[in-house]
Amino acid sequence: MINNPLIQELLSPTDLIVFFVVIFMTIGFVFLGQVLKKKSSNEESFMDLMLLGRQLTLPMFVATLVATWYGGIFGVSKIAFNNGIFNFVTQGFFWYLTYIIFALFIIKRISGFKAVTLPNLVENIFGKKSGILAAVMNIINLVPIVYTISIGALIDMVFGTGPILGMLIGISFVFSYSFLGGFRAVVFSDIFQFFVMISSVLLVFGLSISIFGYDTLATLPDSYFHPMGTFSLFDTIAWGLIALSTLVDPNFYQRCFAAKSPLVAKKGIIISTLIWIAFDLSLTFGAMYAKAVIPDANPDFAYFIYSLQILPDGLRGFFLAGITATILSTLDSYIFLAGSTLAYDLVPSRLKGKIYIHHLGVLIITITSISMAVIFEGNIKAVWKSLGALSSCAILLPVLFGITFKGKLTDNGFIFSSLLGGAGVIYWRLSGVKDETGIDEIYIGMVLALIGIGIAILVKKLTIPQVSQ
Repeated sequence: MINNPLIQELLSPTDLIVFFVVIFMTIGFVFLGQVLKKKSSNEESFMDLMLLGRQLTLPMFVATLVATWYGGIFGVSKIAFNNGIFNFVTQGFFWYLTYIIFALFIIKRISGFKAVTLPNLVENIFGKKSGILAAVMNIINLVPIVYTISIGALIDMVFGTGPILGMLIGISFVFSYSFLGGFRAVVFSDIFQFFVMISSVLLVFGLSISIFGYDTLATLPDSYFHPMGTFSLFDTIAWGLIALSTLVDPNFYQRCFAAKSPLVAKKGIIISTLIWIAFDLSLTFGAMYAKAVIPDANPDFAYFIYSLQILPDGLRGFFLAGITATILSTLDSYIFLAGSTLAYDLVPSRLKGKIYIHHLGVLIITITSISMAVIFEGNIKAVWKSLGALSSCAILLPVLFGITFKGKLTDNGFIFSSLLGGAGVIYWRLSGVKDETGIDEIYIGMVLALIGIGIAILVKKLTIPQVSQ
């Protein structure tokens, strides 16, 4: 087995044909969604654009939610290649706990608001200023920098375009159908991409066991089988706190708002979690097989090089299409939802509900994604840690507090606690204190946000006269 071949050297004409057939079938599913679309009034058309008319069924809910969650497959496979089971713990287990919390405790608390976006929900709970701040924080988290980097890396890996041109090609493709078809196009493309991405990763894992057996993994260092790998407990828990950002992830909320009922959303998240477990285990062990078989390969591409070398003719093209689908299904969701947030939550009331404003928002986010991907220079882990920590600390605790204890936190209280937590993250990371102390910025941000909530509640009690009994 060759350690570092060019990807192009591993692909046959049959592989390329299969790859493009699968990509064109994705477009076919987008058109299928448009064909099935029913004629409606202008108001209903906008709701169809944003939430598919709140008619998302259980199979559609599961397919679009699962498909949306794995666009950073280059980053995840790299962590697994370098650290083994640590990847499953930090990029899997922590997140499963969060998904279950969302399904069991959050859905029933938000279902009555009939919101359109997460910032819209925040506005309903706290006030208009809080909704605007939540929208800004959401857009910071939603601009799909990671997934733009990933699709550029994939296209460059396969076709040798160079990463920037690869990003332009990939994101332009996603923009075209997200722009025209709205959330319906995202959902119907996700249905097909869900099948391709899941079967591709499972296929590689199954073949790895068949070809190399279990003994091959035993050659890896012991740290590959330790939950924390070579990292400290604090580093590991920091990833767990980042996973809590799911509780304020706008993609989760949008799909719950779009579901036919709260029960569909609850069942959908639980079923999706079981599928995610199978996917994460397959990907983690697949990358570990890659480490055992081609240990000197470039960690950024090792899993993909390994997979293409063990797959037979034709299935290599299917696997590449599956990886492409994994990235595209996340990229389209993030572009669409970031554009929706920009166009629905940050525009004057007279412009809300205007479809052309939504299209403009999607265009702005697309351009921003490419620009930021170039600035971050392809460092996926840096994006996750920076923006994930900022989002978690700025709005996670205030939103959860407001959902749980209605009326306890005012509009100004939400803003104060959010800005305090976010400012803590930015200062700790940029000032160099993190490097000196070794303490992750997410801990500082969480503590400051919690302090901010306490101060806001105290100020409210002191400034609002109590009604005597």
